[in-house]
Amino acid sequence: MATKTFAIVMMIFCTVLTSFAQVFYKKASASLSFNLLELVTNYNLIIGLIMYAVAAVIMIIAFKFGEVTVLYPIVTLSYVWVSLLSVYFFNEVMTFYKWLGVLVIIIGIIFIAFGGKDSEVLKYAEAVE
Repeated sequence: MATKTFAIVMMIFCTVLTSFAQVFYKKASASLSFNLLELVTNYNLIIGLIMYAVAAVIMIIAFKFGEVTVLYPIVTLSYVWVSLLSVYFFNEVMTFYKWLGVLVIIIGIIFIAFGGKDSEVLKYAEAVE
């Protein structure tokens, strides 16, 4: 099964949603208490949970239109988005090693994407023979 472009876009959107959910979780942790009433009224926690649920539905739909071996590694983009969002929202610092990690993640996703395309080319070539 060839992975559809819109499935890749859906997965990228999924990573953006889960990354923003992480930001909301971090904000929720500032006032986190294990009191049930406070948990259900912690709007940052609720927003984060909703974003995760929506992202899960989007991911499941994306899997219908592509290879899991191509789509799932895209989830690692969440590390990239969270790194960038944490700089913006929490004034965290991106060190050389963090930037290097971001670069390695992006290169890895590109390699995996090409691997998926190569496997489709090989299947086609075998079918023609």
